[in-house]
Amino acid sequence: MTQTGNPQTTPRNLQLSGGAAIVAPVSAFAGGVPPNALIVIPVTKPTPALQESLSKGPLVVTQEQMWELLGFNGPAVQVQDQEGRPITLGLEDLLKGLRDHWNENKSDAGRGRMFAGELMKYRRFDEAEKVWAKLVALGGGGDDWLGLGVAQLQQEKFAEAEGTLKGARNLLPESPFPSLHLAKVYKGLGQPAAERAAIEHAILVQPGSVDAWAVLFVHVQSESGEAAAVAAVTELAEAEPNKKSAAPFVALQGLFSANEETRPRALEFAKLAIDRNPGDPMALVAYTALLGQAGRIDEVVDLLSRHEKAMAGDARLANNYFEALMHKRDIPRVTALLNKLSASSNREVKQFAAERSRLVAQILAQQQAELARGQAGPGSGGAGSGLLGPGGLPL
Repeated sequence: MTQTGNPQTTPRNLQLSGGAAIVAPVSAFAGGVPPNALIVIPVTKPTPALQESLSKGPLVVTQEQMWELLGFNGPAVQVQDQEGRPITLGLEDLLKGLRDHWNENKSDAGRGRMFAGELMKYRRFDEAEKVWAKLVALGGGGDDWLGLGVAQLQQEKFAEAEGTLKGARNLLPESPFPSLHLAKVYKGLGQPAAERAAIEHAILVQPGSVDAWAVLFVHVQSESGEAAAVAAVTELAEAEPNKKSAAPFVALQGLFSANEETRPRALEFAKLAIDRNPGDPMALVAYTALLGQAGRIDEVVDLLSRHEKAMAGDARLANNYFEALMHKRDIPRVTALLNKLSASSNREVKQFAAERSRLVAQILAQQQAELARGQAGPGSGGAGSGLLGPGGLPL
């Protein structure tokens, strides 16, 4: 049993207690099940109460009642088994298994990090702090210090968190995140000047961090308003280390694109990001998404056609180009694109190409069927059936 996320690096001998349910493809089970079915199997013996209920016929239960009937302890969560199949079980059972696994060998940092990560995910910050502290004492690296600092911050232990996060910053000199969390500490302490300095330090060490620029905007906006926030981001973006970074304007377009009334301004910021760094994937994704929303599909195709090589490593770019080509019903270029992407070494891009290839094949098959029915005579269907492509685009 492993946690979801990194099955290659996590231990696989975790023992779980309590109820659990395995959701697996039909191929994992032998014989007799209809294709594409999902099977939920109780891992523990059914209780007498459940057996009595089943003897009366089919049951209608809520999702929470289903987990309870299966013997779950706590709300349902999902992990992976040794073959990477998803397993749903109770949160308390998951944490107990991870806790026992950690207690078996507290010198194994991998076990501790896996346990602490799940504790953080489910907001068990007090216990997570203790595990991170043990990892730090074992000589843990910057990420362990960062985890400890965030656990302390979440409990509003601001004095402890400040010292821990400063340590994390020393160990992770190129990461903006210790400084961004330090900014939250100073916000909690009511020290706006120190908060601003921490944010600017995050930008200094990583000018390409969109998160850091967005935090700067929000900080200044809360202190002095929107106009001052835009001015602060724009002014710092002109500083020598930041002049080539598209991140300041990617951050601004993200903040302004949320509302329809401010979307035209978001498009202006996205264009500024492209002007700064025409090949920046984040800038290209943001700008073409906004162009697509505005119905400027030809501009999306023209711009992204120059960056097909970059799509082999970025599924977001590939998706925007694919959607634009489908909108234009340019199936030959769609097919050529998917053939190129299928050879990518990037797993996400390769999966994207496979899924979209199946979709295109289904669409073409449906179109051929519609055409065949149209040729068979009046009243048999015909073209113009309202078939929709990706994103609801008419084909």
